[in-house]
Amino acid sequence: MASARDRVLDAYETLLIEQGSAGATLDAVAAAAEVSKGGLLYHFASKDALAQGLFERLRERSKADAALMRESPDGPVAYYLLTSVPGAASPVGLSRTYLATLRLADASTIGAAAREAVAAVDADGLAALAEEVPDPVLAWLVQLVGDGLYLRTLTGAPLTGGIAVDDLLDRLRQIIGRPGTGATG
Repeated sequence: MASARDRVLDAYETLLIEQGSAGATLDAVAAAAEVSKGGLLYHFASKDALAQGLFERLRERSKADAALMRESPDGPVAYYLLTSVPGAASPVGLSRTYLATLRLADASTIGAAAREAVAAVDADGLAALAEEVPDPVLAWLVQLVGDGLYLRTLTGAPLTGGIAVDDLLDRLRQIIGRPGTGATG
């Protein structure tokens, strides 16, 4: 069973994703996590502390996801794109925590910290991509393609253009000079 702290962060993520920051009150988070408000305050003394806890979780999951990118037998590019497509997600929970953090990016009091946390995730991903794609412009373009796929995931929009993700990966491999490895998505 997850620790009370993890249950609180899980509940906070869910409320942010489903209701936005206005719906993620301390009372609502405590109720959703099935802990008392005092139990929540034991782990997070304020709403800002709760948000900081979310940002710490995001950074931890980003580091774990970047390690998986580097270890992927199909390479960082395939891992990054295949975990960005509709219906897919990072196995360490990064996608969900990233989305919850995005919901705070425009908040007046905590928005700057949320944007810094998102920037750290982007830097982790780009660093892992750069290990396979040494051209920094091309590595960034691959990251932007993944971001576009992730946007489709967030909006529920289908992939358009009649191009499968495997076709996209094959073309990128041609460009970066890496032979296909048979990745399927």
